[in-house]
Amino acid sequence: MKEFPDSTVLGRDVAKFARKQTVFAQGDPAKHVMYIQEGSVKLTVVNQAGKEAVTAILGPGDFFGEGCLGGQSICMATATTIAPTTVLVIEKNEMIRVLHEEHEFSDRFIAHMLARNIRIEEDLIDQLFNSSEKRLARTLLLLARYGAPGDPQKSLPKMSQETLAEMIGTTRSRVNFFMNKFRKSGFIHYNKGKIHIDNSLLSVVLHD
Repeated sequence: MKEFPDSTVLGRDVAKFARKQTVFAQGDPAKHVMYIQEGSVKLTVVNQAGKEAVTAILGPGDFFGEGCLGGQSICMATATTIAPTTVLVIEKNEMIRVLHEEHEFSDRFIAHMLARNIRIEEDLIDQLFNSSEKRLARTLLLLARYGAPGDPQKSLPKMSQETLAEMIGTTRSRVNFFMNKFRKSGFIHYNKGKIHIDNSLLSVVLHD
């Protein structure tokens, strides 16, 4: 869906963010739907005790902030860039208008949201039943957009082991152990701070 909103008549603004910049914060008024043209965004939530959890890492072609369309009055998560990022900022009422009037766009948006829900269910199953090693391998492949339409990214933007640990529900030391193991096995390698992913990493996910 990466190219579709660019070819649709949408009332929208283009916003550019530097790395580690907040797009919106948990508790902010929910008024816009965002669409990522370039870059990557991390969604996090913080509970009352101050514990933070990463709920999603999004890239080009992904929407976020769509909760406002379902009646959310405030943002339920904080969106922070993890690379220089360009987003389309679409006002809630304008998005609703286009969804009603542009049927092709509406069909694609619904398909995108259904795919997002399937991913969330798969993440939950992964969290409940798979080892932390498998969860890390799956997360790295998903971040590289393995299996998504088009060519996989092969390399990921600079990302801390703390962030990966938060995503898969383990400790930074365990992530460090498995990342070293993956590197020694040739599944990943590092270049100028970026993580390059080899498709052979899939063998970790498929191994019983």
